[in-house]
Amino acid sequence: MSTKTVIIIVGPTAVGKTSLSVSLAKHFNTEIISADSRQCFKELNIGVAKPTIEEQQNIPHHFISSHAINDFITAADFETYALEKLEEIFRSKDTAIVIGGTGLYIKALMYGFDNIPEVPQLVREDVQELYQHSGLEALKTALITEDPEYARTGEMLNPQRMMRALEVKRASGYSIRHFQQAFRTKRNFRMIELGLELPRETLYDKINRRVDEMIRSGLQQEVRDLYSSRNLNALQTVGYRELFDQMEGRLTIDEAINKIKQNTRHYAKRQMTWFKADPVITWFHPEELEKIIEFLDKEIGPPKNE
Repeated sequence: MSTKTVIIIVGPTAVGKTSLSVSLAKHFNTEIISADSRQCFKELNIGVAKPTIEEQQNIPHHFISSHAINDFITAADFETYALEKLEEIFRSKDTAIVIGGTGLYIKALMYGFDNIPEVPQLVREDVQELYQHSGLEALKTALITEDPEYARTGEMLNPQRMMRALEVKRASGYSIRHFQQAFRTKRNFRMIELGLELPRETLYDKINRRVDEMIRSGLQQEVRDLYSSRNLNALQTVGYRELFDQMEGRLTIDEAINKIKQNTRHYAKRQMTWFKADPVITWFHPEELEKIIEFLDKEIGPPKNE
């Protein structure tokens, strides 16, 4: 069995993953790879709750500000990036930490992907036309009817991912989840998954307070600076879409802020649905640092003195 171990920290947005990852990275004297589908974009900062400059200076972080918003990043791209970075880290470390709330990225790293079948051009064009003519609600309705598995756990505010799921379902007859979950690649390192959870009301209160802090920290200006790029896939995300709507007069600023809070809470609920379906995750309260370290030291041994 390999002596190398990846500690994977998952859980919903705002639960406290970043703080724990930094504490564990210090304990094991190692580095962190983010598994977040938006923190990798260097132009996005406040709205994606990146680790602070101090946290990034003290602990090496990877897949943070590593790409530009006009890059289209897939879970397979993350898998390739993370495996290459782990190989580098393991040259001098026995342990590495992966942290994130993007369940598909975590699954890609842990198990790899089977090949998703080619989608005929006509099917792709039909799905694109549905979105262009009838909008996001039409995609939601179609997915709830045709691919309830994806509708239950997928990104239902991201039109690009929704269109991809719908076209795969219509082309193959199978949910995109079938292809994402069917294949299992053996890795040459051990993986331990830790999940963080809070009571729902506590988590929702943290989400609401985080959104308020983002607004105070200048999220509106960050979104204004990105307005010309608003149609890029990287910006089809909570915190940006709502403020674009506000800039275009469809929402007041108070409505936009409330919508960000609501959509973030919905996203957190979908994240928990995804992660709770994984039986190998060991769950903790985010403030149980000593208990988590005790668990890990028992599983993989305490860090070696260098």
